[in-house]
Amino acid sequence: MRTIAAVVVAGAALSCSLVISAQAKGKVIGVSWSNFQEERYKIDEAAMKAAIAVAGDKYISADAQSSAQKQLTDIESLIAQRADALIVLAQDSSAIAPAVQKAADENIPVIGYDRLIENPNAFYITFDNKEVGRMQARALFAAKPQGRYAFIKGSSADPNADFLFSGQMEVLKDAIASGAIKNVGEAYTDGWLPANAQKNMEQILTKNDNRIDAVVASNDGTAGGAIAALAAQGLAGAVAVSGQDGDRAALNRIALGTQTVSVWKDARALGKKAAEIALLLADGKTMGDIPGAQKFSGGPKKVEMNALFLTPVPITKDNLDVVIDAGWIKTEEVCRGVKPGTVKVCG
Repeated sequence: MRTIAAVVVAGAALSCSLVISAQAKGKVIGVSWSNFQEERYKIDEAAMKAAIAVAGDKYISADAQSSAQKQLTDIESLIAQRADALIVLAQDSSAIAPAVQKAADENIPVIGYDRLIENPNAFYITFDNKEVGRMQARALFAAKPQGRYAFIKGSSADPNADFLFSGQMEVLKDAIASGAIKNVGEAYTDGWLPANAQKNMEQILTKNDNRIDAVVASNDGTAGGAIAALAAQGLAGAVAVSGQDGDRAALNRIALGTQTVSVWKDARALGKKAAEIALLLADGKTMGDIPGAQKFSGGPKKVEMNALFLTPVPITKDNLDVVIDAGWIKTEEVCRGVKPGTVKVCG
């Protein structure tokens, strides 16, 4: 437990490590969001806005509402509004590539936020997504060391979906090869939408006559969709399910026993760090000047980029106190509907 808490403290310290130059005052930071369907992106935004305001600069943004085409025009609009740096949460990194290149051609720094934009002129900041996948798989394997596994992936347009799956398979490949675990179905989830995840899960359940032991769902939204499908068949709580992001509903599901793990990525730290980096780049710093930056070429095209990776933390019912103590969620939210005496943090 102390080790996990130390990771959280270290992450918080890292988020405070950058000093924003006074010369950056008056800069405009434009942020293009793919959507606000996931609760966590509101948290990211609040952290970004606060960091930018403290530095005396201006935040402007646009919501693409899950449309790659709208995001393309959104980015062009942010450029036209004289943004000094751009933070982009990509809906489809390939589809928005022309707008990203336009920004680069106009010497406007671009930060690929949480999702990879494979362009050497973009700085990549995220949590270690392969490690997220490994953490998800480790938690499920501990709960279900053998059985029939389904894989509810993220969006095929998002490289993170494959990073996660790669990490999951690193952990599970030997058990799959030995026959202890059987992959009985996998599907990408268009747009990461919970409704699409639910449909995918329903199809896998039908194909397998409801014989499923674990669902490797790639985030808490897809986990929620999968659990809704499981609940309709009376299987919620009997099947191990993974997720990520530390969504409040997911943390409550962990306490209730219908979700096994959510890999917590503190969006407050990620949002604050992205804003600090944007301000430094807007002020003329090079990507190589960013503290903690490393070279990354693990994308599909193997393009070498500058990147910064934060460390995630897996949350199960045994360490729910970590997110509570960090002020991420209140005890009453975690414990809503939980039978007393079944989970340590709920009394």
